[in-house]
Amino acid sequence: MAKRAGKVDPQDARRVKHSRVGIWDLYEERQTNSNLLRIPGSLIVETYAQMIQNMPYVVRMLKDVLSIRRVQILLPIFLVMEVSDSLIPAVSLWYSGQLLRLVPTAIERHAMDSTVLIHAAVGHLTCKVASRLLQYARCLVVLPMDRSMKQFYAGHIFHSTARLDLPTMEDPAVQKQLYSVIPNWSHSVAWETIEVSTGIVMRLISMLSQLLVLFTVLQEQQDGLFLIILGCSRSIILWYTRPNMSSSSVWAATTTDRDYMRMQGLEKLVNDESHRKELVAGNLGEYVTAQFQKSAQRVGDDAGDFREIRQVHSVKKHLSVVSILRELMHELPQIIFTLWVVQKPMTILLSLASFILIEHTSHSFMSTQLSSIEEFSLAKQFANVRKLYEIENVENKVVDGIESFPENQQALRSGVSVEFRNVSFQYPGAERCALRNVSFKIGAGQLCVIVGTNGSGKSTILKLVSRIYDPTEGIILIDNRDIKTLRLADLRAAMSILFQDYTHFSLSIHENIGLGNPALAHDDDKIREAAHLGGAEDFIDELPNGFNTYVRRPVRDGYPDFPMTPSGKPMDFSLVRKVGGIRVPENLSLSGGQMQRLAVSRTFMRSLATEAESSVGMLLFDEPSASLDPTAEHDLFERLRKLRGNKTMIFSTHRFGNLTRHADLILYIDETVQEEGTHDGLMKKGGEYARIWNLQAKPFL
Repeated sequence: MAKRAGKVDPQDARRVKHSRVGIWDLYEERQTNSNLLRIPGSLIVETYAQMIQNMPYVVRMLKDVLSIRRVQILLPIFLVMEVSDSLIPAVSLWYSGQLLRLVPTAIERHAMDSTVLIHAAVGHLTCKVASRLLQYARCLVVLPMDRSMKQFYAGHIFHSTARLDLPTMEDPAVQKQLYSVIPNWSHSVAWETIEVSTGIVMRLISMLSQLLVLFTVLQEQQDGLFLIILGCSRSIILWYTRPNMSSSSVWAATTTDRDYMRMQGLEKLVNDESHRKELVAGNLGEYVTAQFQKSAQRVGDDAGDFREIRQVHSVKKHLSVVSILRELMHELPQIIFTLWVVQKPMTILLSLASFILIEHTSHSFMSTQLSSIEEFSLAKQFANVRKLYEIENVENKVVDGIESFPENQQALRSGVSVEFRNVSFQYPGAERCALRNVSFKIGAGQLCVIVGTNGSGKSTILKLVSRIYDPTEGIILIDNRDIKTLRLADLRAAMSILFQDYTHFSLSIHENIGLGNPALAHDDDKIREAAHLGGAEDFIDELPNGFNTYVRRPVRDGYPDFPMTPSGKPMDFSLVRKVGGIRVPENLSLSGGQMQRLAVSRTFMRSLATEAESSVGMLLFDEPSASLDPTAEHDLFERLRKLRGNKTMIFSTHRFGNLTRHADLILYIDETVQEEGTHDGLMKKGGEYARIWNLQAKPFL
């Protein structure tokens, strides 16, 4: 079917312009005719329309910040100081205007009134001192207000972020939204919005007050109104015809230059601390330096971030009819003024003094008043306020169920059954499925071991059982109930999970273990018992601060920005570190096995409560002994079997041994279930499980 006349196809590739900018390929969406024929001022109208849409969020923000006791006291003081500071330029201008009265007298009598001169000088000096004092007082008021607002919204942002599930948190759009509202080192979103808003209002007050003073000072002059219009019109026209900085076309830039990409990769290799051991142990320093220099030589001056290269590209757009007219506007007032005074030579001195005063005011408008409004910063801040409140409405991708679980809490003592029916799963952005058409059933109270090679989907099964992700296809049943219908909090409370890619929090060891079960996080005896079961108690007691030792310090120690002595030598911090008990490095250095024992202890922490409360009916372990030595592995499995009781226990591992011998069910996974049964049955079958078992057992026979 033919397209309707005038209809623009949004997918038409001809709408994209390709440009080569150094080593970068720039793709820009061509503007449509409607954009090219934009009505003057329409961008401002669109901006105000967006601001009106965001206004309810700004009103909510004002109500919230005004509920803060400190802000209630300091904000009115801040506004009074801002109004006072905005009027100072007008007062200073009034004193300058008094000097114009001296011009006729100086022409007629060839003498100056010293009293007026002193009065104007003192007035100017007073304005300067007052402005400086107000700036100082402003800092004393602004800093505590900003801290209070940061603290107020910290809880809001923390809660909104903590409730997000993994798939939602991995969404780049959500990450960008969170990043835009997290307070930076300087100011919070709330304070920046108040600052920009009041700043615009105060600049308008400043401009209007200065114009009022100009009219008052020059009203007695015959050509005063003409001079004001002539001087100030330039500022208005230049501001109105300013380059549109807020509107930008849709564009993307990429590079396929292998040498530049190699340079970036080598730079990350050298700068990333995680690669430092391999860099030093492999004696790679000289080699990677030589390779970096070779690639840099081949790339030449074209190497650089696109933002840098784009500046060169944008120079071509600087020359236009509008830009030429803008330059002419700089000189036009002087030309018109010259023609004016030629017609009235007797008023040249007074007119020249008046024109200089107006020019100074006009320059002030452009440099400090109108120029600060041209970036539409207020609209941007309003949009950020909206994002600040909308993060609490971000919906999780894993939808919560509505049914409580279990129906009978005591039933957890006998374990939980799990069934997969034709389940397939593909990670977001992955090209292939991690699981494909997987079906199996684990009975309540059974010990199931999932085996397979790396990347076969073992860990994915545990993530689906705990609803970290939902399957792409198929259904998962927990105690014969669709897992998606169960409340997430209930489901996860009934499980104790240790993932292979476990992490440790930037907290003390006591809290790292205690967070395995928040209900018992303050029970020192339970935490020590969990550490004992996890095999971590002995090495924890040997640490300088025992259970109060931080695995990773959440706050970095402070040092000077430029740690050099006046003579240019590096500062020696050994003494102050010794006196202050400051350890270097700040993070605790533990072996991989010790770190895993801490993770296992955290998992045991939840299981401890089951003996008294029966809150856990299923234990999930993903490669729990990957970093343990044979003795520690044997001890761990013995403790797990004793702790298990009648609960369902699911392991994923690629190491066969006593664990598989005791299993009620073994699943050999490679994207789908390849083999299923007990150890003896699979060995008799002589399939892939038997082959790998014999391969691992061979060195010990």
